[in-house]
Amino acid sequence: HVQLVESGGGSVKTGGSLALSCVAAKLTYSSNCMGWFRQAPGKEREGVAAILRDGEVSIADSVLGRFTISQDNAKNTLYLQMNSLTPEDTGMYYCASSNKFFCGRAARDYNYWGQGTQVTVS
Repeated sequence: HVQLVESGGGSVKTGGSLALSCVAAKLTYSSNCMGWFRQAPGKEREGVAAILRDGEVSIADSVLGRFTISQDNAKNTLYLQMNSLTPEDTGMYYCASSNKFFCGRAARDYNYWGQGTQVTVS
């Protein structure tokens, strides 16, 4: 069982920044992909950014140039730096991990999920 714990969410004004963190505890397998997803009320879960098996970074067009994903393997921690936030970025943000051979930025590719952290931009 993999435990993912997100932190860093909150409420900010338009144009502000937030930094999310996700600590992966009890990681007993080699994660092929790790990613950040978000879900606004009434909308489907959207893949925001992911670090793929070969280290490639995949970023959604809607956040390109504003969000940066990174990881610290020594700390088993995944980060998401979010700048120039807009109300459209509001939602619950989830960290996810995948041990599937093929994984990208689709939610169906991921088999372990955190509980989420709320981001509200006004």
